[in-house]
Amino acid sequence: MVQLEIIPTNYQLAENNEGGSPSVFLESTLHETKFNFTFEALRPGLFRTTFTSPNHRLPPHRAAPVPSRKLDDAKWTFAQANNVNNIEIDGVSAKVDWNDGPPLVSITLPGQNTPIYTDLPNRSYVADGPGIAHYTRYNHKTLHVGLGEKPAPMDLSNRHFVLSATDSFGYDVHRTDPMYKHIPLLINATPAGCLATFSTSHARGYYSVGSEMDGMWGRFKVYRQEYGGLEQYIITGKTLKDIVTIYADLVGYPLLVPRWAFGYLAGGMKYSMLDEPRACDALMEFADKLKKHDIPCSGFQMSSGYTVAETEPKTRNVFTWNRHRFPDPKGFIDAYHKEGIRLIANIKPYVLANHPEYEKLKKAGALFTDSLTLASAEARLWSAGGGESGIGGHIDFTSEAGYRWWYEGVRELRQLGIDCMWNDNNEYTIPHDKWQCALTEPNLTQEDGKDYGKDVGFWGRALNTELMGKSSHDACLEVYPDERPFVLTRSATAGTLRYCASSWSGDNTTSWDGMRGANALSLTAGMCLMQCYSHDIGGFEGPQPTPELLVRWCQQGIYSSRFAINCFKTSPENNSVGDVIEPWMYDETTPLVRDIIKRRYELIPYLYSLALESHTTATPPQRWTGWGFEQDPEIWQNKLLTDGETQYWLGDALLVGGVFEADRDTGRMYLPRDPANPDLQFLNVNASQQYYNAGQWVDIPARWQHEGIPVLARVGSAIPIGKSVQVSSMGDKQNVAGLPEDDYRAVEIFPPKGSSNGKEFVSRWYEDDGVSPPPVKLSVFDVKYTSDEDNVYVTYGEKLHEGFDPAWKRIEVILPSGDARAVVFNGKSVESMCSDEKERRHFRGESLRPL
Repeated sequence: MVQLEIIPTNYQLAENNEGGSPSVFLESTLHETKFNFTFEALRPGLFRTTFTSPNHRLPPHRAAPVPSRKLDDAKWTFAQANNVNNIEIDGVSAKVDWNDGPPLVSITLPGQNTPIYTDLPNRSYVADGPGIAHYTRYNHKTLHVGLGEKPAPMDLSNRHFVLSATDSFGYDVHRTDPMYKHIPLLINATPAGCLATFSTSHARGYYSVGSEMDGMWGRFKVYRQEYGGLEQYIITGKTLKDIVTIYADLVGYPLLVPRWAFGYLAGGMKYSMLDEPRACDALMEFADKLKKHDIPCSGFQMSSGYTVAETEPKTRNVFTWNRHRFPDPKGFIDAYHKEGIRLIANIKPYVLANHPEYEKLKKAGALFTDSLTLASAEARLWSAGGGESGIGGHIDFTSEAGYRWWYEGVRELRQLGIDCMWNDNNEYTIPHDKWQCALTEPNLTQEDGKDYGKDVGFWGRALNTELMGKSSHDACLEVYPDERPFVLTRSATAGTLRYCASSWSGDNTTSWDGMRGANALSLTAGMCLMQCYSHDIGGFEGPQPTPELLVRWCQQGIYSSRFAINCFKTSPENNSVGDVIEPWMYDETTPLVRDIIKRRYELIPYLYSLALESHTTATPPQRWTGWGFEQDPEIWQNKLLTDGETQYWLGDALLVGGVFEADRDTGRMYLPRDPANPDLQFLNVNASQQYYNAGQWVDIPARWQHEGIPVLARVGSAIPIGKSVQVSSMGDKQNVAGLPEDDYRAVEIFPPKGSSNGKEFVSRWYEDDGVSPPPVKLSVFDVKYTSDEDNVYVTYGEKLHEGFDPAWKRIEVILPSGDARAVVFNGKSVESMCSDEKERRHFRGESLRPL
């Protein structure tokens, strides 16, 4: 990146300052160029800063619209004197000082004497060629997280990152940067509170998080943006949860995900690449093998082989079908639906020169324009096997022709019966910043009469990722307005997540380290609102996993929002088709993998409830160990915990560990403590009556063929459980596969070993019909319990949304393994039905409604 820094100074108050309002507007003139700086309080915990000039403007279409100011219910004061602006809102103090040099913003949290955030003196807001740089002091020895999708570990401190996206096929989870996501949200978390900065630009940039230092400037953080002015939001809060919630208020909450998507999602490029046997026959054979091995499966990721041309050059042509591999696409889709398996179709936002509609799209202006030739822009694009390419063009989603062509292609796939659009290869690795955008699409935000130029560098490559998501989303909604659109995306911006409900970490590599580092990616992604997120189980690229690694990865994977086994194992002998990972690939592990996947299905009510909570509160399903335990010094001081690779919360009930080396039969975990709950304990869910006190490190038995990975339940919690098979959602209008009803619900509770001493534990979960689009129609279910030496006293209540009539008419209560107590349910003693293979006793509660 070329460095052309100039630092405006001598700022004065601008004429448009609002008297008495919590804001300041400044201007400075340098080399005959006027620079503008603004700082304003918008809402409690939310501030907005801009730094612009006529040569550094904000593009009209940014990742978030400017929210209205809402301070009516807040306690705030404002004072301005001697070139210093002081704002205090609900105890948060913000200071803007422009006495000497460029403006300096500092933020101090309630009860603190030292700012958590301070601009770097004499170098804060900088024009750098066509872009900007923003320098702040580095808050040393604190936790930094975010930036969307960055290599492990979770803590980004003292590291440097590229804010862009690329197709990082076969990446190293600990070293590769950039990856697939572009979200400039950086959170600084401390025991005293948290602060985040978020840039709304789609332009490429860089972030040095304390990795740069200088004898004069000291250690600092710097955000560099290659084009346009700075629009930055500053978010403050006591905890990470506060930050994530305010951020969601700004950019939008995670979307509703169809309930079926929480089951096992199969995949593998090989199946749709086959000519003999034909791909459609191979996929039907796969469905038969699922039944043979008694493995439930809810969806199949159909890779782009279905679009490969039948004649040379055999490249991928999006929105076409290979009629040899799939002679009757509608018939195949219907047949797969009768097997109970939904289809997720891969679609890529570019066309190669041999695409049947390439010339049509060029003439229509649906592709970018090369500023050097003034012709349709061409680039080398991935076309066939690993590393193979061809010449073609990217769809320009700022063009009405490109946006509508894509919309119509998605609509046709949805009309055929494709259940989910898989927006793939959408990183927009365009080779030239001066490629021209059309700017003719009505869904692109623009300002009448203003010319911002058409350079893709200024508007941002990632803007196309967002508009691609919107086009796919809206086309699906048009076809089925009574169903929530389901779009899976590989690349994402903050804006993309308003249209794409799910994502994953892209083309990872098979290794023990890869499995371990993936956990850190999940935690960071969740804080950036990618909350239905996961990784390709077993690794997408690289060698086949060993039996032990396959089982371990499946054991880990069922405790994430998304559980998918999908891969493309390239090799010199088989570069185009690749090999696949299948649950039955090793005879000796097939029963283990089957049981793991069935446990996944049992957990769906819990996982789905967490997704509904995510949609309504922005709280991620997978959470850092310190989430909710900010007062425990160990979670801040221990690198193993701040790395985020070896354990995490799934909801607030399960603390999930792991085993990340071969031939290990224990897993080490830290049990966070809460000063407000000094009696907190954890229970090993894979053993009989193993209780542990909070605030210690423990070694948990975890043989891969027996106990599995370590999973501990917070004593006093409860999780809802369903059937171990695929069931139909309540909102499904057709059940062509004849799937069983979702007519079983149990609650696994984790009471203290003896008496709770009168303490009542409360848990809640949520349900809806699993299909309908927003607004969400939540039904709420509460479980409360106490215990003594002989009994566990369970109270159950529900508040059903109008029209929600659960197929399950009673609740079972499941006690932990080895717990010999009786259960009293809603005041009545209930019978013990059975003990399962884990020696957990099941109790049948009274009927809740007519059977």
